[in-house]
Amino acid sequence: MNRSREGSEDRPALLGGRPVRPEGPPVWPGANAAVEEALRRAAAAGLWGRYHSEQSEALSAELAEFFQVPHVLLCASGTLAVEAALRACGVGAGDEVLLAAYDYEGNFLSVHAVGAVPVLVDVTALSWQLDAELLAAAASPRVKAVICSHLHGGIVDMPAVLELARQRGWYVIEDAAQAIGGQLQGRRLGSWGDIGVVSFGGSKLVAAGRGGALLCHEARLAQRLRLWLRRGPQEWAALSELQAAVVRPQLEQLPARTAQRAARAARLQAALAPFPALRRLAPPETPQTQPAFYKLGWDYDAAAFGLSRAHFLAALQAEGIAIAPGFRALHLHRSPSRYRAASPLRHATDAHHRCVLLHHPVLLGSEEDVLQIAQAVAKIHRYRQELAALPLPAPALSAD
Repeated sequence: MNRSREGSEDRPALLGGRPVRPEGPPVWPGANAAVEEALRRAAAAGLWGRYHSEQSEALSAELAEFFQVPHVLLCASGTLAVEAALRACGVGAGDEVLLAAYDYEGNFLSVHAVGAVPVLVDVTALSWQLDAELLAAAASPRVKAVICSHLHGGIVDMPAVLELARQRGWYVIEDAAQAIGGQLQGRRLGSWGDIGVVSFGGSKLVAAGRGGALLCHEARLAQRLRLWLRRGPQEWAALSELQAAVVRPQLEQLPARTAQRAARAARLQAALAPFPALRRLAPPETPQTQPAFYKLGWDYDAAAFGLSRAHFLAALQAEGIAIAPGFRALHLHRSPSRYRAASPLRHATDAHHRCVLLHHPVLLGSEEDVLQIAQAVAKIHRYRQELAALPLPAPALSAD
């Protein structure tokens, strides 16, 4: 290799070098022969034009078996499922719902949709998940439910949440939209709460473009969900037969894919060891616990790395890496009249400013694919001073 070519390879793409992944990040969803076959069979059977048929019924039974719950209801989206769960739990005007101050905005808005008040609880320092130890201090006579979201490869301490909720008479809604396939103490994420929620959105680990499911232990709550999701004889927010058909083979593939994502995430973190400024959000260390990695999250220390988060993300994106900032914390840039804050929310504020997220498709690739990410980080670190002098990129936030 001549000297000019070597220099081009070494420099970050934002400074005129060749990207580590010139082809860009992997597309999602990727080619899947089992999904294609399921679609062919569904089309041949004419299921594309039916309201309800064997695919929905089979998927409901398979989800019940996968999550070990007696009741499963399919619906049009995970966000709608959270609102349905709140309504089934009897949450309404004047009630309060506890949730993490760092969470998906749709959950905050779903609480408002039923007329209740979100009560924002801080997250843990190590994983930026809902801090179960702070729930008691956030309590009031108006609290009726808790929403627990497993985010960015982390897991909420569900046993601790459930213990307090049972004492106080609160419902627990478990949002596993980012965590389908994960486990805590050998039990599937999504099956711990009174009602669990999973999503089949187009970017999710199991994708159908749209869609979701509600997982329920009690027949009473399942019947409330069923009634709200129906308008007379029809479901008004149903999963289609073709969506059900494509979810089924993905559900069968999910355990093997979850294990592969976890292995690639561990390999990547080992390769990033020279860069302690990227601290992976820590899952709980308990037996039979397996995070799911819809997003692989880090706490990014801009001062330690020597580059702002905005510059760091822009530089990695230019290298062909699907990386983005995290959510906007729910208490920032929002009127305090729209929520009650249970504490100063210091760690949620940190998450707002410091979180960076890798999108999951690359974790189903080869070991070389994830090592390219570490290679790109190393390149950016070497040229951090030149990159810092570039105009500041426009800020962006993760959508889901």
